[in-house]
Amino acid sequence: MHTSEITIEKYLEMIPDDRREAISKLRQLVLDNLPNGFAESINQSGINYTVPHSLYPKGYHCDPKQALPFLSVASQKNFIAVYHMGIYAQPDLLNWFTEEYPKHNKTKLDMGKSCIRFKKPNQIPFVLLAELCSKITPQQWIEIYEAHVRR
Repeated sequence: MHTSEITIEKYLEMIPDDRREAISKLRQLVLDNLPNGFAESINQSGINYTVPHSLYPKGYHCDPKQALPFLSVASQKNFIAVYHMGIYAQPDLLNWFTEEYPKHNKTKLDMGKSCIRFKKPNQIPFVLLAELCSKITPQQWIEIYEAHVRR
């Protein structure tokens, strides 16, 4: 399937039944809590939230034709992933998240630089992720991004 043929609905249909509800709930959580200005899109990897070219014409430094990435939700082979670039770029936000996580979930935090992994859909801390989504506006993300990337 070509990227242009993928819609969010088709992506959700391709997800295994045991994960579809969790991914749909994560998508709605992001839509409800992400500050205004981010744009939703889809590719074969997942559902993406970016700063659109209308707000940041420079685009992503690796490929300026792409909007500036911020957050993604994806069903991977062995887990559900939430990729949040703010956690990667902001040590204070990472510290907040890692301190809050045990208050919302009894399982050990499984995390990479920007990737938060959940092996079981019923262990996703939706309330915590909703709060995380609300923490950075598109303008703040642009400022953080530009402070880290030299053009």
